[in-house]
Amino acid sequence: MTDPRAPRTGREGATGSRSRPRLARVLRIAGFILLGLGVAFAAVAAWVLGPYALRVERFRPDPERGYHADFYVYVSPDAERLARSGGEAVMLVQPNNSGINSDDPEVHRKDAWWTGFGRHWLADELGVALLVPAFVRPNEDWRIYTHALDRDVLTTGRADLARLDLQLIAMIDAAREALAADGVPVGDRVLIQGYSASGMFANRFTALHPERVLAAAAGSPGAWPIAPVAEFAGEPLPYPAGIADLEVLTGRPFQADAYARVPQLLVMGGLDTNDSVDFTDGWDPEPATQLERLFGETPLERWDDARALYEAAGADATFMIVDGVGHDRRALQHHSTEFFHQILRSHRRAEDPAQ
Repeated sequence: MTDPRAPRTGREGATGSRSRPRLARVLRIAGFILLGLGVAFAAVAAWVLGPYALRVERFRPDPERGYHADFYVYVSPDAERLARSGGEAVMLVQPNNSGINSDDPEVHRKDAWWTGFGRHWLADELGVALLVPAFVRPNEDWRIYTHALDRDVLTTGRADLARLDLQLIAMIDAAREALAADGVPVGDRVLIQGYSASGMFANRFTALHPERVLAAAAGSPGAWPIAPVAEFAGEPLPYPAGIADLEVLTGRPFQADAYARVPQLLVMGGLDTNDSVDFTDGWDPEPATQLERLFGETPLERWDDARALYEAAGADATFMIVDGVGHDRRALQHHSTEFFHQILRSHRRAEDPAQ
């Protein structure tokens, strides 16, 4: 009889002994596969992110120079070649729009970095430098809709959030100075584009500082693109509906002649129902009610009135409705891209008639 206390041998024991090295081989192979996948992922990430990550520069806040937020600057290869060969590069400003309220600057810095990454393809296509600010959209003082350059930005006592239009100009000039020192001169007039809240920023910045804008493209600029007029139907239109109190708010009058020389594109999807007057961070109740009473209940209803006011003011503005598109930036971007191509062709011919 077999002693049940004896060691297990034979076929069953042999199978158990072989399973351990086989498992070890499987684990080694799995490890090699995971390592390979990690290397492949790192290579793809470097290939995708590298061209931007290696060329983008972060500028930290410098209150003494007039700005309280970080910003990022990316210079496309063609812009650098143009500047280093004796020309002058053009800068495209893309205001940030994180879409969330947070008092943590890092939240908005990360969003601005990724916004720059997403737009650096456009900078490459246009052959321009790109600047993206990292303005904070506060949570505690949530009514200050910084990313839309709303009225509160012009009236707040918070130094870090006040007059972001002037802070942006200070950023532009700081970037120009740094790039010029590196042998890359950049013109003082910028292209500026945005969509939704950042479209409102671009549109309103152009009204505030037309002398610094080469051309502006605003996609779905909230409830209403700022009207370059002081009144309508006998009623004053205060900022941001119009320019009635612009001098009171900013200390200087509306620059009508300079504004009329700025080409602008205002584009919106025909199915877009996004209306900023429905939100009290962007509009106070009284001006929101006035806007709906005078011009209609929705942005699309107000569109023709806005166009008419721009025409009456002599603005060089193209209004465009794209059928079948809702609140979708990507679906409308190519219109802004082609618009900027046209602007840059004209600008470069004016700078160098031999082109």
